[in-house]
Amino acid sequence: MTSQELAKNAVQILDNKKAEDIMAIKVRDLTIVSDYFVIASGTSTTQVKALADEVEFQLEQQGICPQRVEGYQAGEWIILDYLDVVVHVFYKATREFYALERLWADGEQMNLDDMLK
Repeated sequence: MTSQELAKNAVQILDNKKAEDIMAIKVRDLTIVSDYFVIASGTSTTQVKALADEVEFQLEQQGICPQRVEGYQAGEWIILDYLDVVVHVFYKATREFYALERLWADGEQMNLDDMLK
C-alpha cells in the first residue's frame, strides 16, 4: 500500500466513525518525517480515543501496525505514527490551539471531497 493509499484509508476510517474536520496534507517535500499528515477532530476525549482506536484496529486488520502511539492516556491529541503517514486525532480545542494545518500550510492539501460523506 502506498503512503497516499494509506492516508486515504485513514481518512475513510475516520469519516466512517464520525470524525470532524478531516484533512490530509502531503508534507513529503517539506520534511523527512512523513509523506502525509492526516488530521481529524473529536468532540470529546472519549471520541478522540474511539477514533484513534478505530484507525488502529481497521489498519491492523490489513496488517498495518503503527510504529508508535502517543497521547492516548490524555486523549487530547493522539498520534498514530505509520512512518509514511502520521494520523493526528485531536480534541477540538487542542487542535485549534496547535493549528497544525497552519504550521504545514505549505504542504499540498489532499482533495477529500469524493471520500467524505
